Amino acid sequence: MSEKAKPFVQSLKSMPADYRFLGSSPLEDSSSSGSSVPVTIPRNGHLKNGAVGGVDSANDDSPYGLQSISNGDESSLVDEDPIVPLPESNDRRWSDTSVYARKKALQFWVQLPNGNWELGKVLSTSGEESVIKLPEGNVLKVISETLVPANPDILDGVDDLMQLSYLNEPSVLYNLEYRYNQDMIYTKAGPVLVAVNPFKEVPLYGDSNIEAYRKRSNQSPHVYAIADTAIREMIRDEVNQSIIISGESGAGKTETAKIAMQYLASLGGGSGIENEILKTNPILEAFGNAKTLRNDNSSRFGKLIEIHFSETRKISGAKIQTFLLEKSRVVQCAEGERSYHIFYQLCAGASPALREKLNLTSAKEYNYLRQSNCYSIKGVDDAERFQAVQEALDIVHVSKDDQESVFAMLAAVLWLGNVSFSIIDNENHAEPESDESLSTVARLIGCNINDLKLALSKRNIKVRNETFVQKLTLSQAIDARDALAKSIYACLFDWLVEQINKSLAVGKRRTGRSISILDIYGFESFNKNSFEQFCINYANERLQQHFNRHLFKLEQEEYIKDGIDWRRVDFEDNQTCLRLFEKKPLGLLSLLDEESTFPNGTDLTLANKLMEHLSDNSCFRGDRGKTFTVAHYAGEVTYETTGFLEKNRDLLHSDSIKLLSSCSRHLPQAFASSMLVHSEKPVVGPLHKAGGADSQRLSVATKFKGQLFELMQRLGKTTPHFIRCIKPNSVQSPGLYEQELVLQQLRCCGVLEVVRISRSGFPTRMSHQKFALRYGFLLLESIAAKDPLSVSVAILHQFNILPEMYLVGYTKLFFRTGQIGVLEDTRNRTLHGILRLQSCFRGHQARSRLREFKRGITALQSFIRGEKIRKDYTELLRRHRACSAIQSYVKTIRGELVRRCGGDIKYGGTKRNESGEVLVQASVLSELQRRVLRTEAALREKEEENDILRQRLQQYDNRWTPGRSGSVGLSVISRLAEEFGQRAQVFGDDTKFLMEVKSGKVEANLSPERELRRLKQMFETWKKDYGGRLRETKTILSRLGNEETGGSPLVERVKTKWWGRLRSTRF
Repeated sequence: MSEKAKPFVQSLKSMPADYRFLGSSPLEDSSSSGSSVPVTIPRNGHLKNGAVGGVDSANDDSPYGLQSISNGDESSLVDEDPIVPLPESNDRRWSDTSVYARKKALQFWVQLPNGNWELGKVLSTSGEESVIKLPEGNVLKVISETLVPANPDILDGVDDLMQLSYLNEPSVLYNLEYRYNQDMIYTKAGPVLVAVNPFKEVPLYGDSNIEAYRKRSNQSPHVYAIADTAIREMIRDEVNQSIIISGESGAGKTETAKIAMQYLASLGGGSGIENEILKTNPILEAFGNAKTLRNDNSSRFGKLIEIHFSETRKISGAKIQTFLLEKSRVVQCAEGERSYHIFYQLCAGASPALREKLNLTSAKEYNYLRQSNCYSIKGVDDAERFQAVQEALDIVHVSKDDQESVFAMLAAVLWLGNVSFSIIDNENHAEPESDESLSTVARLIGCNINDLKLALSKRNIKVRNETFVQKLTLSQAIDARDALAKSIYACLFDWLVEQINKSLAVGKRRTGRSISILDIYGFESFNKNSFEQFCINYANERLQQHFNRHLFKLEQEEYIKDGIDWRRVDFEDNQTCLRLFEKKPLGLLSLLDEESTFPNGTDLTLANKLMEHLSDNSCFRGDRGKTFTVAHYAGEVTYETTGFLEKNRDLLHSDSIKLLSSCSRHLPQAFASSMLVHSEKPVVGPLHKAGGADSQRLSVATKFKGQLFELMQRLGKTTPHFIRCIKPNSVQSPGLYEQELVLQQLRCCGVLEVVRISRSGFPTRMSHQKFALRYGFLLLESIAAKDPLSVSVAILHQFNILPEMYLVGYTKLFFRTGQIGVLEDTRNRTLHGILRLQSCFRGHQARSRLREFKRGITALQSFIRGEKIRKDYTELLRRHRACSAIQSYVKTIRGELVRRCGGDIKYGGTKRNESGEVLVQASVLSELQRRVLRTEAALREKEEENDILRQRLQQYDNRWTPGRSGSVGLSVISRLAEEFGQRAQVFGDDTKFLMEVKSGKVEANLSPERELRRLKQMFETWKKDYGGRLRETKTILSRLGNEETGGSPLVERVKTKWWGRLRSTRF
């Protein structure tokens, strides 16, 4: 018991001073035990001003803090039963947790006078008072109605707050802390995912976890699960999806958006587009994020990333839209904060060549950066991050030349801050000093240094047809310098986003299906709140209304529209606050724009005008001086109007625009063109009177309002998925859980309201037609002739869905949480079985066809090979017969040749001698001899051909005709023996020669070791081949010997003698 109470020892002063959790009737009497002296804690008063969720904030940095509300005397517990105030409320919102058994002395939460919650057990009751024992042994006497029931231990750490038996604030706080301490940072709250920033690495991400959520083998709450649900619903319903991530600064919105993008990118795109999308994060963080007092990586702009998908469920492209970059941070930073990360990364990570080209120095040398005395972030290497930014720019196809131009613009902004001014007369007129800073800025942006000096020190004023030159005072010159620096940086940021969108362009691959991820600044409230906080909190009011409309308003309106008997649930609506901002002509934005157009308008006149026209609005309170207070949905925020008008105008003088357009570099020219293109309607005012301001003809508030309305329209056409990021502590330390801060954020983001309404409603709904079409095939009987409503009811009955788990409307079915998942699981299993059966049948068909094809191919090959062999045999047999016929007539041919040769001899050169002998001349005789020799040569060639033909015929005879004479065996054995002897002689001679070379007896230009290895390899190869032929010959001779019963004894003796000699011979 003590372990469970331990987390609530810390202060929870943010609880409403008169808030009372219902859920109990007066305690019945039970036996008293324990010896400690009881202390009486009676009821307390009511909440001041009736503020919604009134909070006593103990932390000035909290964005939810209101004015302090006293909790009364917090004196220590004494023995005299002092009167100590405790929370009390008549709110019945938590009536669904009101039933529990006090007789069993269950655990209860009790709030101590200092705001701490502790867990205890009731010892006894007396009337409206109860005695409760705390884990430390202290005994308190409290009002029975102030006790809050605790959940049983079995529900500790549930992953969905809807599973809690008692849904009250201390139980929710304890459940989130229980999971947070075990690194389970994600918890479901009905349809909303609550993500608590761990401020450290947790083992919940990576490819293995992505695969687990894709296969749905892991059902724990996670950003991956939200992204997977969005993908499945986009495919199933053919409706665009959106993931809306909200939370205060430092709650982890940016990291959560990156995790969602990581899961979507895991689907791939086939062309590397998914890697390009992920690489946009380092660029946008470097140029749009900065270190603040609350967050080391705070997004100072809002962004909407719209990721498009192809018909094959692959990423086909993306588009990024940004909102309200905090330009003032470029020229002004609070103590302990930093400007945008890219400035420090450039100074730390630029190469020596780049540093020389840009004339870069240390970050401490630039006025814009050193005014906050903060140059680094613990655990962050700016030089390493700069390399990552360069790699990302390469991936999104920003050329090296453009990258160099970007870095030049950044360096120009830094050097602009170092431009100093000197007073030139008694009227405080100033002009920039011609020093290194001024010349460097002129060189980096590519302008003439004299033109730059004129733009920073003088103004051209047009009155009718005449132009006057006005010198600027020191403060005006400094403002002109800062305005130029802010404009250059803002235009550079927009240009980079434009280049990224070109790289991620969808083009012809667009299918209309997309998932949008919104990462926008959370609700902010500081000690001093200016125009930036005014716009940011207005945006959060709009997002909160979208959240309310989706989860509360539309929820109940749809029940009523579909004829469902539904008990309306009250919820806190912020429509009154939105009307305060947007009402025309007497709203905050309208009055701000109106005052911005007046030549003599000042911050004080703005504050007085707001107090005059808006004092009757319940969400507005005018204060003294230049301040006013707005009661936002998350709490009251006091704004100072100092700088409101100037920031709303955000005007850059026409002289500065002309300066940029005259630059030789292409980026300043592009910036000037962009500022001129966005000029839509003229603005009158002091700056216009001073010479015209053409860079921003729409006020910042009007432009931001238009962007916000466009965003809301886009989100309204999607199915939203909400992620509420929670910051567990204000010091960004892992493992630290400040319950007061967490409770404030839970109240402000409406998590408890969502759970309350979701538990009492039917969050899942589907039309009859779609339900019947999706699950109709699961019915056991035919449904062809039935209407969708009958089919839907039949499905519900078949699967035994309890009546209290669904409602049937005019056009839709409404289900409790989790019921549609049962049907989806059944559908998926059935489809999986069908696909498995189909695959088995198709596999059987394919295997049968394959076996049939193999049999046909084998038969065809056998026929073709047999036919070819028969043809070859017939041809050889014909040649053999021809050779035999030729040989039988050899003698006849020889005689014919002699006769033919002899017939050509002329006997004119012959004569007879006295004895009657014929005498032939020598020339004739030589001619005859030559002819005889040619004839013999031709005859030998024919005999050789005959021998070759006889050998081939003999080979085919041996193959196809079994049973040959012993002479065949003798010839084969003789050839093998002859080959054996020759090879033995050759190998022996070569070995002997190499050994002599090795021993040095013979000189030779070769390596004996290498040659011996090569000779051994040759011998092994021949030996293997010879052994194979020898075995084959032996087998054939054995078969011939067995078949010829009357074999020649001579052959047997020769075979025996030769085989024996072969076996006894060794190399």
